[in-house]
Amino acid sequence: MAAPSTTQCCAPIAREPLGEADAAELATLLKAVADPVRLRLLSMIGSHAGGEACVCDLTGVFDLTAPTISHHLKVLRTAGLIDGERRGTWVYYRIIPEVVNKLGALFAPLAAPAGAQNGPVDVELLTV
Repeated sequence: MAAPSTTQCCAPIAREPLGEADAAELATLLKAVADPVRLRLLSMIGSHAGGEACVCDLTGVFDLTAPTISHHLKVLRTAGLIDGERRGTWVYYRIIPEVVNKLGALFAPLAAPAGAQNGPVDVELLTV
């Protein structure tokens, strides 16, 4: 087993102030997922078997009309969080991991153990 290496890791928002362009891009992503229906849709698409979900699998879960679901999917797609592909009469959606990961990286890892100082967090990576 190789010796462990330590890498400093911290969230972009905690490391340095966001630039204007980054803040605008992230705000668009946050607005897109700030709706409970869209957040659930994103979760359903991302966790669906095979990494993609047919719109036919998504519409029956909500007590909403098909046009309303289409609107929410369009907001997610316009924000760049999902992409879709028409296959016959159905559209299959999949998340775009690089974009979704920007949201995850924004705040993680902000939590520090009680009594710890704010700042970079040491992460130990073990290679086998």
